[in-house]
Amino acid sequence: MSGAQDISWFSLGYCLLLVVIPLAVSWYLRLKLSKEIIVSVIRMITQLFLVGIFLVYIFDLDNLWLTFAWLMMMVLFATHSVISKSKLCWRCFLFPTMLSFAVATVTVLLYFNGLVIRLDNIFEAKYIIALAGMLLGNSLRGNIIGVNSFYDRIRRNENRYLYRLSAGATKFEACLPYIRQGLKDAILPMTATVATMGIVALPGMMTGQILGGSSPMVAIKYQIAIMIAILAAMTISITMSLALTIRNNFDPYGRLRKEVFRDSKDR
Repeated sequence: MSGAQDISWFSLGYCLLLVVIPLAVSWYLRLKLSKEIIVSVIRMITQLFLVGIFLVYIFDLDNLWLTFAWLMMMVLFATHSVISKSKLCWRCFLFPTMLSFAVATVTVLLYFNGLVIRLDNIFEAKYIIALAGMLLGNSLRGNIIGVNSFYDRIRRNENRYLYRLSAGATKFEACLPYIRQGLKDAILPMTATVATMGIVALPGMMTGQILGGSSPMVAIKYQIAIMIAILAAMTISITMSLALTIRNNFDPYGRLRKEVFRDSKDR
């Protein structure tokens, strides 16, 4: 099989004309999303081209420390996205979220590269960065849902939570129903994606490998492996995020600290 057909710059311009469709819908139905659509597309194009330029050099150099630095930058941006898209306090969540992302991603990556793909060099830049992007992207969505669900449910059900404490439950016992629900809210969408993979949707990694010249069976094996790895990394990162933040975000009496939420000053 030959590699994927190249897309000329002129043809890419034709592709950009498709953005007219969501813009037209936004204008006709007065959704007021035109600015967001245009800005998001421009940001995507700019970021992808810059990343593409950097990755050419990183893949060519294949230096361990440079690869690790890029990976940590990816973790930092993922952490920024999680906290900025939530109502939670930066000071309370920055380090625990970064640590959970880093541990989950690095652990699953090394296991995947060493035991699943069986690379001679498990720190090979193109595998580390490409796979880390998929792990972090999905873990990011799961963390936004899971952490927000946990803290929002405790705040909305504060009286019920305090009743559990007053009845003799430990902090962990009182938090456990909300931990379970937060993990369910985060993981269930991923299990739904896994369950419909191949029938409802042909995944991007598999499509990219086939277009790049790999046989369909090789692409399928990679897709199965990466989806399981994503599910594992997401579960580790969400569980760690909750465990690490619970330790410091409750006072000595087990009550949730108000400063955990960015809007606490308005309450």
